[in-house]
Amino acid sequence: MTASHRPAKAMILGCLGQRLSADEKAFYRDEQPWGFILFGRNICEAEQVKDLVAEMRDTVGGGAHVPVLIDQEGGRVQRIREPIAPRYPSGAQIGALYAADREKGLRAAWLLSRLHAFDLYRLGINVDCLPVLDVPIAGASNVIGDRAYSNDPHVVAAIGRAAADGLKAGGVLPVMKHIPGHGRGMADSHHDLPVVTVPRSELEAHDFVPFRALSSELMGMSCHVVYTDIDPDHPASTSRIVTEEIIRTAIGFEGLLMSDDISMNALKGTIGERAQRIAPVLDVVLHCHGHMDEMKAVAAAVSELSGKGRSRADAVEQAFATPDDADEAALRHEFQSLMAAS
Repeated sequence: MTASHRPAKAMILGCLGQRLSADEKAFYRDEQPWGFILFGRNICEAEQVKDLVAEMRDTVGGGAHVPVLIDQEGGRVQRIREPIAPRYPSGAQIGALYAADREKGLRAAWLLSRLHAFDLYRLGINVDCLPVLDVPIAGASNVIGDRAYSNDPHVVAAIGRAAADGLKAGGVLPVMKHIPGHGRGMADSHHDLPVVTVPRSELEAHDFVPFRALSSELMGMSCHVVYTDIDPDHPASTSRIVTEEIIRTAIGFEGLLMSDDISMNALKGTIGERAQRIAPVLDVVLHCHGHMDEMKAVAAAVSELSGKGRSRADAVEQAFATPDDADEAALRHEFQSLMAAS
């Protein structure tokens, strides 16, 4: 697939309900977000989700090129649930299988993502915010917790690679998160701003390892975390120092870099002020709540994609592809057998 090169603003937006309102349709047509994101509030049944995704794409005229994202990890972060998709295990459960048998763990990670892709692709969803590459430490906030594969960064990297590959085999692109690492956060960034005080050298040797290993991926999600030894004044999502010195240089990630949700209370100021601080630093601003007044503030703060941001967005659109030829029933049976024996 080639990139659409459609004019698009550097933002990904949510919506309030299970169908678009007339106001939402008009707003998206006028403002042309690059992509959309779905949450549990937007999910009822399969045909409804397909219709909602089609409505979203229709408002911006980009067809299958338009990224439609979701957080479909398994465990406690799974937006699409039964009966549309089965309840899947957490990242920690995949990590436990890996600890017992490395090859089975890697196979299970690939299979889980391939099954996610079956579920998502048939609904028109083409981006999954997975893998979680954060490496938790003892005493950290449970916001990551069992979403993480392991507390060993090399294990996280190996499982994360298998998870990303499974998605891509199924025609769904991954977003690695939360770069450059949320595993040390002693606060939940949905509510407070985590501050990490360890030396950069320790972060380089531990937290950044999985992101370096997957640095060739096309999309990454930044985090609202302050690293005092790198930039004591700004969280990563608004820090030029973290973005340029760490994410782009030390980690070597040159793909499209989006913020975590700017509605999270780790950030201060109005939604518009938050977007204004993020827009010059990252490629794309992510706003998830779907509240119209907030979306208007984001739209006013961001510009049309251009330069490197445009090139990175085009690379994502060019990478959308049809799934490989796979036997869904056989893969589901294999995955269930692996997890049952763990």
